[in-house]
Amino acid sequence: MPPEDEQPLCSFDAHWLRQSFVWANAARIRGNRPFGAIIVTADGRILAEAFSNTQETGDSTGHAEMNAVRQIGTARLPADVIAAATLYSSAEPCAMCASAICSAGVRRVVYGLDWQRLQHIRPDLRPIHLSCHDIFASATEPVECAGPCLVDEALAVYEDSWLSAADNASSSNTDL
Repeated sequence: MPPEDEQPLCSFDAHWLRQSFVWANAARIRGNRPFGAIIVTADGRILAEAFSNTQETGDSTGHAEMNAVRQIGTARLPADVIAAATLYSSAEPCAMCASAICSAGVRRVVYGLDWQRLQHIRPDLRPIHLSCHDIFASATEPVECAGPCLVDEALAVYEDSWLSAADNASSSNTDL
């Protein structure tokens, strides 16, 4: 049975959110923290796919959502295409990423694991304890946000990645 606070998803959204989990696993395989994001149009066209690369680049802003937002910016997509797309993220976007999502003009976000559960697994991750829902609620343009979603599947990505004491001991605050 899903957690009480889990939000239900249609099959389209569930499919793309699971794709963000695939990107999170790709990040982990490359030695990064396991975060993935994908931006998709309503008809299923992929605009951006990204993972966290903070460990391999040393760039503390290399979060999955930031990397995806950079891709749509570099592609110089029309504002109406971006506004109609959805960003799917394996975990709740941090304050930096939520602000970038607003600035980029993305108007819909679906995420897997919420920051409170992530904080329980890795208390060292978030330097700012602020929900993306709060950021989106204060945005000048409305941003629809669904999450947490597919919590058990999202938890599996993070629990599998961070159960070792060695990883906990060598962590730094460069992601999420």
